[in-house]
Amino acid sequence: MDIAHKINYLIQEKGMTKREFAQRLAALEPRLKRTGTIPSEQTIYGYLNGKREIKVELIPYIADVLGVKEQELFSEDIEYVAEYDVRYSAEVREIIDLLYYAPKPLRLEIKELLKKVKETAQEGVKDLTK
Repeated sequence: MDIAHKINYLIQEKGMTKREFAQRLAALEPRLKRTGTIPSEQTIYGYLNGKREIKVELIPYIADVLGVKEQELFSEDIEYVAEYDVRYSAEVREIIDLLYYAPKPLRLEIKELLKKVKETAQEGVKDLTK
């Protein structure tokens, strides 16, 4: 997977539209080294659609807009993680971060509930929401 796909994945995961992303990126006024210009929204769409090569000097700005570290744009662990490996999804990371604020009785209750869900899933029930 190339970086454009990863950026698109993160845009979707963050609940943004491509237009919002392009506007936020342009608002940061990143200047391209070669031309000294700020990429237009149309140019940014070209990056997202894979029609233009993403310039390295834009990486810090892109990471800033997406709220991730620059390294995350290049790591393998974010590729379609919500569908294939929930352990690395943003939703699970957020839940883990929020557990810090939960009182111990609530954490224990969550733990027991998740154990029951795991047991049920292992017995062959795949969708517990129905």
